[in-house]
Parts: sequence; C-alpha cells; structure tokens
Amino acid sequence: MTVTGAAQPEMPRSALADTVLERLTAAYGAAADPARASAMRAYMKDVAPFLGIPTTARRALSRTVLAGTPRPDEADCTAVALRCWELPEREYHYFAVDFLRRHAGRCSSGFLPVTRYLVGTVPWWDTVDLLAAHVVGALVAADPGLTADMDAWITDGDLWIVRTALLHQLRHKERTDTGRLFAYCLLQSGHPDFFIRKAVGWALREYAKTDPEAVRAFMGRERGRFAPLTVREALKNIGT
Repeated sequence: MTVTGAAQPEMPRSALADTVLERLTAAYGAAADPARASAMRAYMKDVAPFLGIPTTARRALSRTVLAGTPRPDEADCTAVALRCWELPEREYHYFAVDFLRRHAGRCSSGFLPVTRYLVGTVPWWDTVDLLAAHVVGALVAADPGLTADMDAWITDGDLWIVRTALLHQLRHKERTDTGRLFAYCLLQSGHPDFFIRKAVGWALREYAKTDPEAVRAFMGRERGRFAPLTVREALKNIGT
C-alpha cells in the first residue's frame, strides 16, 4: 500500500546524502532476509515491502553506515530523508526517521513541510508516531509559531496528519500547552477511526504522567464525548 500526501519538496543537493545512500543501500541490501521480510510485511499490514532486517541488526548497520560522516545541516537532513523515502523497502524509511530524530535540532521551522510530506507518504503508525513525537514536536518546541500549523493539521482531511498534531506534544512534559492539547482532543473526540481515537487517549495518558489531576479533571468533565477506547487509554494509569 502506497499513499502519497503533499507534493514532494524540492530535493536539495547533498554530498553527505550521496555518501550515506551509497553506503546504506549496500549495507542493508547485503543483510536482506526474504523469509523474514515476508513476515514483517504481513505484520505491518502490507504497508510496504521489507528487506527483512531486525531492528537491532538494522541499527548496528546504520551506525556503520554513518561512521565518520559529518554532522548534517538542514539540506542534508532533507536529502537523506527524501531519498530514503524514494526507496520502497520500509527499513530505509526507518533509517530516515532515526536520522531525523537524532538531528532534528539541526533543522529550522522551514523543515516542517518535509515532515508533512513524510507523514503523508506511505503512512503507518511505525513512522508517523516517531516523526510526530521526535521531529515535529521538536520543531514546534523550538518555534512556538508553528503551533498555527498544528492548529491547521488537527482538522486536516488526512488522518495521519491529524494523528501527528495530536501526538506532537508527547515528549513536552511540563512544557505541554495544556489548553491546546485538550482542545485538540475535543476537536477529534467524535472521529470514527481507531488510530485517531487511540491517539487521543495516548496523548492524554502521556500528559497524565506530568499532571494526572489535570487529565482526571478534564476526563471528569468531558468523558461522555469520547469513545470507550479513548477513555480507557487516557485513564489507564490514573484511574477514574
């Protein structure tokens, strides 16, 4: 299954991306395991083909690929991510996500359209959730002006863009914009899709680790607007 969202951003030139992709395709290609790949593809609901490389082995290979390379700038991050996304096998997308998680601080607010493209292209929870929490969330934390974009994303027609808006504050803890978090949850309280209902509950459950009383009070007022799945997720660790 391949679903494409926004148009692909312009591909910048990047000598680093040239080096990384040459090493990456050689290393991952040599480690491919077709039998394991079939099982991994089935587990991920046929979202994309796989090479069949387990996570631990894949990350060890990634360290070898990146050994001795310089720190990237934003153009490098863009080129590496987009070129990985052009490859069909999911492990290349995982490499890009890990790379961006590590270097999100090197990117400016102008990187947000790249993340939107990645979220909306071949979307599934395995890439979307990490991009939301570790990349989009980092960009918004660094530039609060991007909250206006999140306000637009929360009502987007693409459920994965909506899920990203819901989850982008997962790691913000005390810096969470509580009013915006609760408002987003209410905006999507009636959404029919499992992945949105689950995300609403997850976002509330994660914030409850920081302020359980705020979440408990919010759910006490509004729980009738949410699906049972969402309520269970939100109150999982704090009770009614």
